[in-house]
Amino acid sequence: MIIDIHGHYTTAPLPLRAYRANQIANLGRPTKGKLNISDEQIRASLENSQVKQQRERGTDLTIFSPQASAMGHHFGGELVSRYWTEVNNELIHRVCQLFPESFVGVCQLPQSPGVSPKNCVEELRRCVEDFGFVGANVNPDPTGGVGLTPGLGDEWWYPLWEALVALDVPAMIHVSASVNPALHTTAAYYINSDTAAVLQLLESRVFDDFPTLKIVIPHGGGAVPYQLARYRGINVVSGREPFEEAIKKLYFDTAIYSQDAVETLIKAVGVDNVLFASEMVGAVNAVDPQTGRYFDDTKPYVDGIDWLTDADRQKLFEDNARRVYSRLNQHLPPR
Repeated sequence: MIIDIHGHYTTAPLPLRAYRANQIANLGRPTKGKLNISDEQIRASLENSQVKQQRERGTDLTIFSPQASAMGHHFGGELVSRYWTEVNNELIHRVCQLFPESFVGVCQLPQSPGVSPKNCVEELRRCVEDFGFVGANVNPDPTGGVGLTPGLGDEWWYPLWEALVALDVPAMIHVSASVNPALHTTAAYYINSDTAAVLQLLESRVFDDFPTLKIVIPHGGGAVPYQLARYRGINVVSGREPFEEAIKKLYFDTAIYSQDAVETLIKAVGVDNVLFASEMVGAVNAVDPQTGRYFDDTKPYVDGIDWLTDADRQKLFEDNARRVYSRLNQHLPPR
């Protein structure tokens, strides 16, 4: 089985945008209201996009969440974020009910600048316990790149880490849109935030205090695997544990778009800490003129690494996902 752990509902029907536009028009008096999207619209939005590409690329299942760049935690107040989050998570739940063999849900959280992550726990529990979701996306910077949010190693985040451990679900660290014109959302802000997340977590006491916490760093871990010697050296200078050992406390995905990059990642962090992902119909939805394939068709990158064994590929494509997203096994037939 091939499990893609990083998918977003980027092709959601247009009424979702209309709902958001209505929120924007009524910021002073937020109400949840109703999202007017039919089952037929959901099917049409996926059958000719993500589901079609799953079949073409040989992917069996995608772990699916709301569109990351549209989470928009920086926008409006806490109540606006809560309603927008609930509507998106409920839509993902409907997707998973309509396509149970293709998608399993991951939730976004109702984060807002300066608001304690403790306020996210209720929605996290609802999505895991009521909807059967298997994880959550956690935005390390709800300000969109312009404000100050405590680093992920700060105790400010501890109520959320505690809830994730209690529910036995992982968090993917994933920012939303950048409102800073100096930071391109996907080419700079995402990669910068992935890199910072690794360092914030590994330079903290988080894994001492929560040894079973499972954190996934997307997009190949930002710069860290490719600057590994730099961070190894920093740890030597500071007297901390070897970085090449510390990094194995985290998990990384293959939503990076060349075979060389995937190979570097696996060499840096080890086969046991890498999970297959594509983030298809996402940030790089284009055909690579050098290969004739879509950039986000990532399975051939793994297939092309000749030193991987069959057992290695089994881990990358399935076993690691089942282990990290342990609730996923409730949705899958036993092996």
